[in-house]
Amino acid sequence: MESISHARFARFSYRKVNQVLNLIKGKSVIDAMGLLPWVPRASRVLVGKTLKSAISNAGKGADVTRLKVAKAWANHGPALKRVMPKAMGSRAMFKRKTCHLTIVVSDN
Repeated sequence: MESISHARFARFSYRKVNQVLNLIKGKSVIDAMGLLPWVPRASRVLVGKTLKSAISNAGKGADVTRLKVAKAWANHGPALKRVMPKAMGSRAMFKRKTCHLTIVVSDN
């Protein structure tokens, strides 16, 4: 049985989150949770929370030792438009990236 967990509008670039997700994809849940504290990325906290949520969505009767990360991906979210002051009273527009993260755990 599959269980899904989403984290939406996260304040990380989707490329940086996908780097962490590629490390845990296909691994057992126990191995993935053991690997995350050693990943040198700030988004590992978000991935860990979403993974724990997917495990709890599997239900109380699910055997955690049999669960594995079946699918994991991150997509673009809406960009937050911001302004940075520049020389002589002008401004520069820049975008703060967001992403939508999805993790699917399965016992197959």
